[in-house]
Amino acid sequence: MIDISEVVKRTGLAASTIRYYEQIGLIHSPGRHGLKRIFKSNVIEQLDLIKLGQNAGFSLDEISQMFSNSGQAMIDRNKLKDQANKIDEQIRKLTAMRDGLLHAANCPASSHLECPRFQKLLRVNRRLSTEST
Repeated sequence: MIDISEVVKRTGLAASTIRYYEQIGLIHSPGRHGLKRIFKSNVIEQLDLIKLGQNAGFSLDEISQMFSNSGQAMIDRNKLKDQANKIDEQIRKLTAMRDGLLHAANCPASSHLECPRFQKLLRVNRRLSTEST
């Protein structure tokens, strides 16, 4: 068993974040030692999985579905593949945006609005804006 201060130290998460995760059921504390919450040592791995899921773009609600009631990871491989595909699409869009911006920065046209590649960037941006709303 480790107390919350040790969890904070080992994960870099704020104690308030750890308490919030406990409050919403992502992690569980079996009790207290004095005034401090204590956790099983596998909470570090659970918190690492939560951070990984967030970095991959999963919501906390989606992440909560990746754990059993006992806290064991039950990760749906199809959800991972779907999320990887979404990330690939984001990479494709961001790459097009980056390339367009670099071209616009170096474009020899007298006005960016006269540049066909800049016009394409504007269309890509319009499409990205409508997809995210």
